[in-house]
Amino acid sequence: MVVLNKIYTRTGDDGSTGLATGERVSKWDLRVEAYGAVDEANSALGVVRLHAAADPDLDAMLARIQNDLFDLGADLATPERDKPLGWTPLRIVEAQVSRLEAEIDAMNAPIPALDSFILPGGSPLAAHLHVARAIARRAERLIAELASAPDEKVSAPALAYANRLSDFLFVAARRANGNGADDVKWVPGANR
Repeated sequence: MVVLNKIYTRTGDDGSTGLATGERVSKWDLRVEAYGAVDEANSALGVVRLHAAADPDLDAMLARIQNDLFDLGADLATPERDKPLGWTPLRIVEAQVSRLEAEIDAMNAPIPALDSFILPGGSPLAAHLHVARAIARRAERLIAELASAPDEKVSAPALAYANRLSDFLFVAARRANGNGADDVKWVPGANR
């Protein structure tokens, strides 16, 4: 259980922040950038959900994803180190990735296959889902960069979850656009 009695601590006034392990790192550390982008994606989903009331099933999926994104942030904020932590860190697990895949497949089933790239837009819900998708893609790039850094570890399920999230948001945007009927198609070279 998290208890926050005081919101500011002044410990970050020197430009550092604390990881869940107690280590202090710079606020621009790649690990902090990665979980910060996950937080940003989660915040964007909060805005998305303001527009999702007409689709309670999608809203419920987004609520689960928001909770998962806190799990992902906790996972990334707790680097794997050689010395034991003395507690079991929260990690993204394969079941969370599998659930996203099942939801993507179910949403995508009634949507016609793409015959063009689509522009972010359409309905307000779809437009906000595309913004969240772009933020989620940035988070994924940062997580992948962190995973490739020497002496850093990111679990395969954490990286896979970040990858599936943007896929989920893309398909959800098509769902929000009348199962693709209101997608805005890209017309290559249209304005030459």
